[in-house]
Amino acid sequence: MVMMWDLHGSSQPKQQLAGHDMVVTGLAVSPDSSQLCTGSRDNTLLLWDVGTGQCVEKACVSRNLVTHLCWVPREPYVLQTSEDKTIRLWDIRRLQVAHMFPPKQHIQTYCEVSVDGHKCISCSNGFGGEGCEATLWDLRQTRNRICEYKGHFQTVASCVFLPKTLPLMPMIATSSHDSKVKIWNQDTGACLSTFSLDGSGPLTSLAVGDADSLLCASFNRGIHLLRVDYSQGLELQQVAAF
Repeated sequence: MVMMWDLHGSSQPKQQLAGHDMVVTGLAVSPDSSQLCTGSRDNTLLLWDVGTGQCVEKACVSRNLVTHLCWVPREPYVLQTSEDKTIRLWDIRRLQVAHMFPPKQHIQTYCEVSVDGHKCISCSNGFGGEGCEATLWDLRQTRNRICEYKGHFQTVASCVFLPKTLPLMPMIATSSHDSKVKIWNQDTGACLSTFSLDGSGPLTSLAVGDADSLLCASFNRGIHLLRVDYSQGLELQQVAAF
C-alpha cells in the first residue's frame, strides 16, 4: 500500500494507492509532482496519476525485485535498482526499460541521480568487504561505469551526491551496515573521511540536509544529524540525534 498525506491537513492519509501484491520497496515522485512511480518485491513497477490516484501504467519483469527508485531530474526517466543485481533505466512515457547497465556481482540496494542528471550512483550488498561498494555511472550517451568506491565491510545501504562546495572537489557519501558513513572524492574514488556511529547497528539510509549536513538513519539509535566540518580538512561530526 502507498499512502499520501497532506502535511498541513488531517492526520489521516489523503489517498491510499493499492495495486502491488507484495511489500512496496521503491517510490519516486516526478519533478512536477504529477506522477508517482512505485516498485515492489512482486517484480512490478506501477505509474500513478497523483491527482486522481489511478494507476495508469504497469510493467512486470521476471525476478526484478525492486530495491529503490529515483526520478531523473527534468527527464521522463526513472532509475531502478534490483535484487537481480542490475540497474534499469525506465522510460516513464510507456513504462518500458530504456537501458540496462552491466550487471554487478551483488544485489544493488540503492540508487541516486546527480542534480544535473548526468551521473548516477548505485550501491551493493555484501559482507567481509566482498561487494560492499558504491559505483558511479554515466547517464548520458556512453552509460559506462566511471568509478567505484570500496572500503566498507558490510552492505552499503545508501549513497548520495553531496552539494558542491566551491573550494572542494565533487564528493559522494555512503552509509553501511558496518555502522560507518564515508565521504569519497567522486572523481578518484579516494576515501576522504570516515565516521563511525558505534552502537547504532546497521545504517539504513542517508539524506542531504543542507550544504554541510547529512541525516543518517540507523537500526538501533534513530536518526543522526551529522555536520561536515571543513575547518580542519574534512571531518564528520554528530551534532544531534532523534
